[in-house]
Amino acid sequence: VQLQASGGGLVQAGGSLRLSCAASGSTFSLYHMGWFRQAPGKEREFVAVISGSGTSAYYADSMKGRFTISRDNAKNTVYLQMNSLKPEDTAVYFCAARVGGVTYQLRETSYGYWGQGTLVTVSS
Repeated sequence: VQLQASGGGLVQAGGSLRLSCAASGSTFSLYHMGWFRQAPGKEREFVAVISGSGTSAYYADSMKGRFTISRDNAKNTVYLQMNSLKPEDTAVYFCAARVGGVTYQLRETSYGYWGQGTLVTVSS
């Protein structure tokens, strides 16, 4: 599966952005879809993941209540709605896909497919 992330940009603290990740090349609903992010000078970290059917979703603790992951299998797209953004949310955001196993998987090495990343910058 090929992944293409989009929707990043510059936003003020407290604002919102919605990221999209379009998939092509395979049966989208077979894949658990995750979002990760990498801030400058830091390691990539887990943000959220959603099951292939869209019925289960999990979040990193710092994103709970602010971020929402969703998917539209008819459009082969996964979304990350980000609200109440903070300067510390500034990062390159990556979408990733994996097949099989439990949905809740934080380890990036478990994801076999990655998008190119989209930059989110939150100004104070």
